[in-house]
Amino acid sequence: QVQLVESGGGLVQAGGSLRLSCAASGSIFRINPKGWYRQAPGKQRELVAAFTSGGSTNYDDSVNGRFTITRDNAKNTIYLQMNSLKPEDTAVYYCNGDLWSAIRVGPGDYWGQGTQVTVSS
Repeated sequence: QVQLVESGGGLVQAGGSLRLSCAASGSIFRINPKGWYRQAPGKQRELVAAFTSGGSTNYDDSVNGRFTITRDNAKNTIYLQMNSLKPEDTAVYYCNGDLWSAIRVGPGDYWGQGTQVTVSS
């Protein structure tokens, strides 16, 4: 089964750190990671960090300077390092990317299942 699988969420105190991982699995030929999103209760899903087409990165103002998005092409994995966490960072975090695989022609847009991040004050 072709999918993105996230891990690394959990409960952390304010000021702490977490690293989220998002690994592509299945018969993958290529991954184009697009970014990390989050959705807090009662709110819409929002973009947190993204790779641009030029290979640089963009961050929402609320996380700029605290979060870092990276990728490991050899492992078909993208990461989100989150430092200096705040209670308002509490949300379900989702990764998103295009996957080229044996089950379809051309890329498919895939989302991870989501991982809960809870920051206590």
